[in-house]
Amino acid sequence: MLVIPGRFGKDTCDGYSRRDLIRVGSSALAGLSVASLLQNSARGADASEEEARYGGKGFGSAKSVIMIYLQGGPSHLDLWDPKTNVPDNVRSIFGNIDTKLPGVQFTELLPKLAQQIDRATLIRSLSYTPIGLFNHTAAIYQMLTGYTADNVSPSGQLEPPSPKDFPNFGCNIVKLKPPVVPMLPYVMMPRPLQESNVIGKAGTAGFLGRAYDPYYLYPSGDDMDLAKMERIRIDDLTLRSEVSLDRLNRRASLRDTVNAGMKDLDRAVEQYALDEYYKKALGLVLSGRAREAFNLSAEAPATREKYGNNTFGQSCLLARRLVEAGTRVVEVNWPKVANSDNHSWDVHAGLSKRMKDQSAPMLDAGLSALLEDMDERGLLKETLVVAVGEFGRSPKRGVSTSGNSNTDDGRDHWPYCYTGLIAGAGIRRGYVHGKSDETASAPAENPVHPGQLLASIYHAVGIYPRKTVLNHLNQPREMVKADAAMALFS
Repeated sequence: MLVIPGRFGKDTCDGYSRRDLIRVGSSALAGLSVASLLQNSARGADASEEEARYGGKGFGSAKSVIMIYLQGGPSHLDLWDPKTNVPDNVRSIFGNIDTKLPGVQFTELLPKLAQQIDRATLIRSLSYTPIGLFNHTAAIYQMLTGYTADNVSPSGQLEPPSPKDFPNFGCNIVKLKPPVVPMLPYVMMPRPLQESNVIGKAGTAGFLGRAYDPYYLYPSGDDMDLAKMERIRIDDLTLRSEVSLDRLNRRASLRDTVNAGMKDLDRAVEQYALDEYYKKALGLVLSGRAREAFNLSAEAPATREKYGNNTFGQSCLLARRLVEAGTRVVEVNWPKVANSDNHSWDVHAGLSKRMKDQSAPMLDAGLSALLEDMDERGLLKETLVVAVGEFGRSPKRGVSTSGNSNTDDGRDHWPYCYTGLIAGAGIRRGYVHGKSDETASAPAENPVHPGQLLASIYHAVGIYPRKTVLNHLNQPREMVKADAAMALFS
């Protein structure tokens, strides 16, 4: 088989390799495996009567989605829901600052985002009952699929990915809403979702099949290598030097000639429009759209600096370039494993230094630049941007809520109340949805379950959230057992 590798090199995928995403097979006469991905993406179940009647404000307003997934559980009290007049072990050690929204404060860790929050909605009432969902893997699975994983114990679970899993939200979207241009449907970067040795849970297409998995862009280098995005390699999307465009086009022409003599076969597979998907797959390679989108060096140095010269900032910039080129879904996973130190949001200890010097400045620069850049380019009108983690952190420092040990300079897991951000594509601007109580321990107004947030994402891209899909046993399942939070939409 002749593999079509890439100009900027080759990405490492930690067990989820896409090296064989695009191939020219001798037995298929230049058939590309990405064609099956495009073909399967176009097949969706027929709409039910209920689905056909579904709609409302904001429905179908988003052409694309950028999920900024803050794995590890950022502390809402120390970022975007600080409290005053509370006990010392609840109050953030960081000072409060005003934002562009009257009466809304952040901590001093987010000065740039404070000036961009008028472009977004802040959800201060995300909440769920934590039975079996106190650990990262179980909570991440719920946040990104809408379902609780099997074999969940009260302390959570560490179950590896399985073909029986519910699909990641983006996989559902690209199946039902495939791109309309020759572009990768779904890109996940710059590292897998991970807790301990469980890698990739909630980051696959599960029972939808591997054809709907994201394109996993995981550059080489460990999590502390902040320059790893400089080594993006996309061998899958570029021809080898010895394979010219003319040669590949001749192969395509030969394939057409052979197909012309196979009328019976053509009739048998006519309903699958194989030629259409082959042409889309070939176009993905020949157009250069994808590989140019990955070329961060095309951006002005000032722009790259604004996003932050680190893995997270450059991933946010690349997310903008990808949706601009036609990618339907991009998920940027916080570039540090959930339960770890240094740059992680999982601050059981060392909160004051780690958040101030490491994670918060990267989040502040990357997310604020993304919102501003997307808005100024007109992309925010049709792109949904979501920034959220699997839970927040405990209101009281130094206490255990999940069985973990915590120092006086640390907070434990807290799913009862936390904060997320959503912007663009019909979402209200300069709005704060919900309210936490006086210690940010529980919602005081308008609680939003993670399933409702997922339902809102599906709603925005024009998909009925409760649409029925068939699992690995051919059993009907709702995409998510929740309805959109309509108050988020303008």
